[in-house]
Amino acid sequence: MTVLAICCHPDDMEMMMGGTLLLLKQAGCAIHTINIANGCVGSAEHRPQEIAAIRWAEAQASAARNGFIIHESLVDDLGVFYEQTLIKRVTALVRKVKPDLVFTQSLEDYMEDHMNTARVAVTATFSRGIESYRSIPDESAIFEDAMLYHATPHTLTDMMRRPIVPEIFVDIGSVLEEKTRMLACHESQKAWLDTTQGFDSYLATMRDIAERVGTMSGSFRWAEGWRRHSHVGFTRQDCNPLAELLGGSCMTLPLA
Repeated sequence: MTVLAICCHPDDMEMMMGGTLLLLKQAGCAIHTINIANGCVGSAEHRPQEIAAIRWAEAQASAARNGFIIHESLVDDLGVFYEQTLIKRVTALVRKVKPDLVFTQSLEDYMEDHMNTARVAVTATFSRGIESYRSIPDESAIFEDAMLYHATPHTLTDMMRRPIVPEIFVDIGSVLEEKTRMLACHESQKAWLDTTQGFDSYLATMRDIAERVGTMSGSFRWAEGWRRHSHVGFTRQDCNPLAELLGGSCMTLPLA
């Protein structure tokens, strides 16, 4: 099984879905990741080209820890838009990787880059099997099933502060320390987040989010939350391969 995580900025993958990806790697899956935006405005002390290079090196170091395959970013920060060129470039990646599962960010979040990343990921995955839709670069259409999952937003609410309740909870207690070490590879972000968002520690913030999601589950202390996209256009029948792969570490609640 192959997993493709389509995220926005360097460290988004580690913050919101790193634990699930680690468990899937342990289950034998090949893990591919991409940060669509390069992180070029994520610094108060480095110029855009400098911080983009720093953040690419940090993302590579994080991926290398557990054998994740990372693909290069496609646009600058605040340049993630729902537009044809970017959709075609991400479609090419989906066709090349041939994922069985696609993970992306929430369609509702506090910032446009995150939400646009999710929209681009949805359309790119949907378009993977449309022969007359030409990707950039041109890749042949593929027809395998690809189930699409959305992570929880960073604030666990939508842009209007309404709570987002996951359908699926993954117990990440066994991999929390490695998830923390992966996120710690993004060392340049501590000063930036402390300055711009008042975080005392981005590592502590991640653990707090995981504990809050665990509390929401009612079963796990530390968890990551997921919602399934409709299977129509993505898989031939409704399914939940994430639960099948992770067994007892994954709990799916009935939709209200």
